[in-house]
Amino acid sequence: MQKIAVCVSGGGTNLQAIIDRIADGTIRNTEVAVVISNKKDAFALERARNAGLPAVCVSPKDYPDREGFADAMTSIFREYNVELIVFAGYLVVVPGRIIKEYRNRIINIHPSLIPSHCGMGYYGLKVHESVLAAGNKVTGATVHFVDEEADHGPIILQKAVEVCEGDTPQILQKRVMEQAEWKILPEAINLIGEGRVYIENGIAHIK
Repeated sequence: MQKIAVCVSGGGTNLQAIIDRIADGTIRNTEVAVVISNKKDAFALERARNAGLPAVCVSPKDYPDREGFADAMTSIFREYNVELIVFAGYLVVVPGRIIKEYRNRIINIHPSLIPSHCGMGYYGLKVHESVLAAGNKVTGATVHFVDEEADHGPIILQKAVEVCEGDTPQILQKRVMEQAEWKILPEAINLIGEGRVYIENGIAHIK
């Protein structure tokens, strides 16, 4: 049974998608061991508690330095025997030590087709504002392994979503979540749990 930690900063809609897909059997051989947020008032923590899951707030602001924050996070991962860490709208620059220790065991969902509209400063509605400003006709979402560079690392899954005339950033955000994020993040978790994802020459493959 694959044990995952889901790290969230906001409402936790992707967390809810994971909880729902485990419940209906779409994600197999996986359980959410713990939900972690950097914000004590994040609704994601309420979602976790409502689902009977351990919910913990670990904020970088509560530690004197990055090492202290890294120690706190890794301590929780070990306590709950976490094998896969899922960033589901987690707006924290993660200490390099965590990335190194959990190399190729941290995944992230980003609301665009990487490498477009990604990197530092591209999160939430800012991504969709950028897509509309560029006049893109297609956007989407990407699940990728996390490395030391923002929104970088081997891509596991991508799904395209149409940009429609009259879209606002809010409308586009909702469509990308419904048509892409809530589908490919659970799918990636399931594939990893089944041992079907491997990396070769810096590229993620599915067998």
